Amino acid sequence: MNVKEFVNAINADFFCGVPDSQLKPLCDYLMNTYGIDKKHHIIAANEGNCVGIAAGYHLATGKLPVVYLQNSGEGNVINPVASLLNDKVYAIPCLFVIGWRGEPGVHDEPQHIFQGEVTLKLLKDMDIEAFVIDSSTTATDVEEIMKKWQLLFSKGKQAAFVIKKGSLEYAEKVKYENGNSLVREEIIRHIVSVSGSDPIVSTTGKASRELFEIREANGQGHKYDFLTVGSMGHSSSIALGLALNKPHQKVWCVDGDGAVLMHMGSMAVIGASNPENLVHIVLNNGAHETVGGMPTVASGIDLVAIAKACGYRNAIKVSTYSALDEALKNAKYSSGLTLIEVECSISSRKDLGRPTTTALDNKNNFMDYIKNLD
Repeated sequence: MNVKEFVNAINADFFCGVPDSQLKPLCDYLMNTYGIDKKHHIIAANEGNCVGIAAGYHLATGKLPVVYLQNSGEGNVINPVASLLNDKVYAIPCLFVIGWRGEPGVHDEPQHIFQGEVTLKLLKDMDIEAFVIDSSTTATDVEEIMKKWQLLFSKGKQAAFVIKKGSLEYAEKVKYENGNSLVREEIIRHIVSVSGSDPIVSTTGKASRELFEIREANGQGHKYDFLTVGSMGHSSSIALGLALNKPHQKVWCVDGDGAVLMHMGSMAVIGASNPENLVHIVLNNGAHETVGGMPTVASGIDLVAIAKACGYRNAIKVSTYSALDEALKNAKYSSGLTLIEVECSISSRKDLGRPTTTALDNKNNFMDYIKNLD
C-alpha cells in the first residue's frame, strides 16, 4: 500500500513518534509533507513521551492523535497507556502505528525475537485493539477498520495498526545529512586505539556493528566490548553499573544522541553516582541514523552544559580528529567522570555487517574478561 493512501485513510492531522526502519516509508512521507511541525509532526525522545504529547494534543483539540513506533517501544508506552489514556482513567483515544520487528517466522536480529512474539499479546493486555497490515491490505481495508474503530475512540479507547515488513511503500527519496565532517566508524576506531584493553559498552544500532567490525579487522576478538544490541537508551546505565563495581578500571561508554535523549534522566543518576572511572562518549549526528536518518533534537541542545549540570566533572565537545584524540587521551590518563560529545556526520558503509556472535556469547565472553580486572 502506498503510504500516502494509508495516511489519507487514517484521516488524522497530527503524528508523534520515534522513527523505525519498518516504518521508514511513513517517516519519510511525514518529513516530506510536514518536516518537524509543531502542529502536525513531532519526533519525540521516547515512546512514552509520544503518548504524553498525544494526550495533550487531544485535550487541546478533541481530535485523534497518531503515535508511531517500533514494537520495541511498547514497553515505554505501557505506563502512560495504562495510567493516563485508559478509559478507566482519563479515557483519551489514540491510534498507534507499530512496526512489527521480530514477527514470528520472519528472520530478524536477536533483540527483536521475543519482542516480536509478544507484540500482539502486549496490545491485547493493554486493551488496545489491533489490526495487522500486510502487503495485501488496501486503503479501503484501512478506511473500513477506521470506521469500525470510531466507536472505540468515542469511548476513550485506543487501537493499533501493526505493520508487517514491506507493507508500506513510498517512492520519493529523502536524504538526511548535516554539515559535520567526522565519520562515526573512524571516531570509534580512534576510541578503540586509545582505550586499549579497557572495557567498552556500546549503544544500540550501527555504533555497535562498527565496533564489532573494527575488532574483527584488528584481530582483537570481542571480549572487551558489551554490545547493547537492544534496550535503546540504556547503555550508559549499563556502563554505570559496571564502573561502580570495577572502580579501579577505566570504563568507556560509546553512546548516541538519540539514545541519550531517550532516557536522559540517566545522566543525572550518573552524575550523582560520580564514578571517577567512567568516560561517556556521545556520538552526535542529530539523527536516528540506524532506522533511516530522521532528525533528533540533539543538534540544538547543549549536551556539555547538561552533563556539567548533572555533575560530570569534565565535559567537552569536539568536532575534529585532533581534538578528539586529545580529549580521549586526557580521559584515559586522568580521573573524573567525563563526557565527550563528538559531532559526526550521518553516514555509514553500505556493506556494514552485523555481529556474527550471539548476544549470549557476547555477554559470557565479556564477563569472563572483566571478572579478573581490578
